[in-house]
Amino acid sequence: MNAYPIEIAVPDISAHAAGNAGVPYVHTFDSGIDGPHVMINALTHGNEVCGAIVVDALLRAGLRPRRGKLTLAFANVDAYARFDAGKPDASRFVDQDFNRVWTAQALDDTSRDSSELRRARAMRPVIDTVDLLLDLHSMHEKSKPLIVAGPLDKGIDLSARLGTPATVICDEGHPEGRRMRDYEGFGDPSSGKNALLIECGQHWEASAVTVAQDVTARFLLLSGVIDKEDLPAGWIQASPQEMLVVRVTEPVVAKSMDFRFADDYTGLEVFPDAGSVIGWSDGVAVQTPYDDCMLVMPSLRQLRPGVTVVRLGKIERRVRVA
Repeated sequence: MNAYPIEIAVPDISAHAAGNAGVPYVHTFDSGIDGPHVMINALTHGNEVCGAIVVDALLRAGLRPRRGKLTLAFANVDAYARFDAGKPDASRFVDQDFNRVWTAQALDDTSRDSSELRRARAMRPVIDTVDLLLDLHSMHEKSKPLIVAGPLDKGIDLSARLGTPATVICDEGHPEGRRMRDYEGFGDPSSGKNALLIECGQHWEASAVTVAQDVTARFLLLSGVIDKEDLPAGWIQASPQEMLVVRVTEPVVAKSMDFRFADDYTGLEVFPDAGSVIGWSDGVAVQTPYDDCMLVMPSLRQLRPGVTVVRLGKIERRVRVA
């Protein structure tokens, strides 16, 4: 597997450790005026640095909401503290994936313990009050950025109003556990709460920071908690002409360490014909189940039994960006 160069400076976030919301590294600001509670979250995975750069910049700039509440948070700070440029993928998590623990049952089950569960339980009271969540991520492989909108129409609608990135992935999540973006009201079609997860690009590329700045600026403006003049200059980029909505139909989950791809896929590859072989699992061919099948975030960098190594997507429609 290719080793990507680290093009970005990893920020020192220790100045934000105290927080102000009763949780370390979590800051909530209340305008005192009616409006939504908006959260910008970084470091769901400790090696996904672009979000940390953005949240650090907003805190240092003293951004405050004009309406509603704004929470700026760093999530898996224990994993981030282990970041080592010599083996950067190793700081994704400490004990388990922080983005696979988000069910009330898992958080309430005191017989289960891990570094990530403890952190999720600490952040939960704040997240329970959030109306709109933007969760900033990056990807193992060098791929174009994308929105992970979840399975519901409200996620697709919010993606279209955000207007970028150009690819919107609609999915049910991972067999390994539920993501923060699907937690409680975010994943309830009857709730007014909503969330987007943005995969901003490859972990170490400078362009991932540009994407993270762009989507954060747009999300804050869309929510109405700030005005355009409150944003750092130059954060908003040009919009794509159209957005492609892709529905994930199934995950491909590694049964063992014996999984390999047929080529060096990085994501968003489309296979015109059903039955195309994309890899082998325990020596058995893995084939595309339908025509025009898209690969969503293929990677073996975190390979272990039970991990999703790629998701298969069907192109649903194209959305013209206003």
